[in-house]
Amino acid sequence: MAGVDGCKDGVDSRNPGKTLGGWVAVIIEPDGSAHATRLRAIAELFERPLAPHIVAVDMPIGLPERIETNGRAPERLVRPELRQRQSSVFSMPSRAAVYASLDETVAEEERYRHACAVALETSTPPRKVSRQGFALFPRIVELDRWLRADPALQERVFECHPEVSFWAMNGQVPLNLPKKVKGIAAAPGLELRRRLLEAAGFAPEVLSPLKARELRVGEDDLIDACAAAWTAGRIARGQAMSFPSPPERDSEGLPIAIWA
Repeated sequence: MAGVDGCKDGVDSRNPGKTLGGWVAVIIEPDGSAHATRLRAIAELFERPLAPHIVAVDMPIGLPERIETNGRAPERLVRPELRQRQSSVFSMPSRAAVYASLDETVAEEERYRHACAVALETSTPPRKVSRQGFALFPRIVELDRWLRADPALQERVFECHPEVSFWAMNGQVPLNLPKKVKGIAAAPGLELRRRLLEAAGFAPEVLSPLKARELRVGEDDLIDACAAAWTAGRIARGQAMSFPSPPERDSEGLPIAIWA
């Protein structure tokens, strides 16, 4: 099993010719041990000698052609469960709006305006793209293309959301401390999540700030990947729940559901 979260691209300061990838993965080996790694592309997970049977990824899967009301069904359903943490669930626009952001020969601000224009045309009521959501679009497109190219992966790769995973891990009670405040990591919230993950069986060294620095990822990204790996284990054991249940499908046949 494996849990995956997106992270910022970057250049390896120890090897300037090497680009660091935009994914962090926590892989649970058959013996139950866990280790974290950084990936250039999410498809690398399935190039390993022992490819994970189940992967949970903190990234939207399944993009509707049109968005109604307050986003996709998974987003509408999990927000009430999270209460004060519901702002962590971004509303995704239509597939057309996500793909409208792709042309990197165009300045980012212009791409953002174009994505907003397409989102307004493909949503009821009309809704623009959030800045947070726009930052995720390259990862969403990578994941979307990968899953559409190999339909068999749809039985192995599942969407999750870390705050929903922690809600389930915490006895279906939302956490009372945020992991970030105004975009800055919040130590009490991160420590609360580490304690829950340790109680769930994750070794402290996998969760540590030292490991995050070693991988050149944010502490919150590493913790979220661990939460995703926990959800992957629940899916593999048949213990997970989906929002909605059963999942919906988009026009490409991809499932639309958040698992926890």
